[in-house]
Amino acid sequence: MTVHDPHRPVIALAMGDPAGISPELTAKLTCLDEVRAVARLLVIGDRRVFDEGARIAGLTPDLPNLSPSTDPRSIAGEAAFMDLGHLDPATIERGVAVKAGGAFALENYRRALVLAREGQADAVCFTPFNKKAMRLARPQYDDEIAFSAEIAGLKTPASEFNVLDKLWNARVTSHIALKDVASLLSVERIHRALTLTNACMRRAGFATPRIAVAGLNPHAGDGGNFGREEIDIIEPAVQAGRAEGIAAEGPFPADTVFLRAKGGAFDAVLTMYHDQGQIAMKLMGFDRGVTILGGFPFPICTPAHGTAYDIAGQGIASVGASRAAVLLAAEMAGAARIGDRAA
Repeated sequence: MTVHDPHRPVIALAMGDPAGISPELTAKLTCLDEVRAVARLLVIGDRRVFDEGARIAGLTPDLPNLSPSTDPRSIAGEAAFMDLGHLDPATIERGVAVKAGGAFALENYRRALVLAREGQADAVCFTPFNKKAMRLARPQYDDEIAFSAEIAGLKTPASEFNVLDKLWNARVTSHIALKDVASLLSVERIHRALTLTNACMRRAGFATPRIAVAGLNPHAGDGGNFGREEIDIIEPAVQAGRAEGIAAEGPFPADTVFLRAKGGAFDAVLTMYHDQGQIAMKLMGFDRGVTILGGFPFPICTPAHGTAYDIAGQGIASVGASRAAVLLAAEMAGAARIGDRAA
């Protein structure tokens, strides 16, 4: 057992969709020595769901229960479990998105966000959600950003980032129809995304993040032949960022900019829409990618992949991306704690 270290960040780990691989991944995370060495995990969910996930994974985690009324900062070991007792796993069919599963994941996540909001946790992580199940439980559910902002009381802009090893992908628009992307681009919106990317990456330890900005059109518009968004909107936003000291370049053709970034020319790529970056990032490392919700006063991280209903219950889910998410959250939270003590 690790000696109590008050400087190890507390990470509230919300169990995700119970019909997928989330229970298995959660159990695997609690048994990783490298995770326990850098963070105090507080798993939030139903102990019965967790124990079933551990059985599937072939593990017997050492995870004492912590009362929901107890301050998580009192965790003296490497991990503990907050049992909400709100879902019997026998009522959930594997591989099927249902209202009960969505409600389970939403309540776990809400509890984690409240703990972080109240200063009782230093970071939040969650194993994969299923958006269909979430919307069955909460019809107004849009995405994790909007829900997180509501619970955290955030009034300033937030965004989703994907991280693969040390390469970041940010985006100007996210979960919208492709046909709406061009009409939603503006100099102000791109500049805001660029500023937020720069700030979040600095918080994550980049002294001066080098950010490449992708064009919207093929060949970045080819000098206006394939569209003028690059000339009229994207380039002015890049220049505005550079005038403020942001190390931004572009717009670059989206079909080659990730090759340059992967080769080390840039630390991040700011794309104009969701799949413009997601396809590249997941192709380069589907089992290692992490999603960060940036702009919040505490780190929020999750694996970039989904609930993998097709392999649920088989004990073969890779913990790689979940591991990377927790380690990144611990690194960011630890850096923030050091900064707070120094201040």
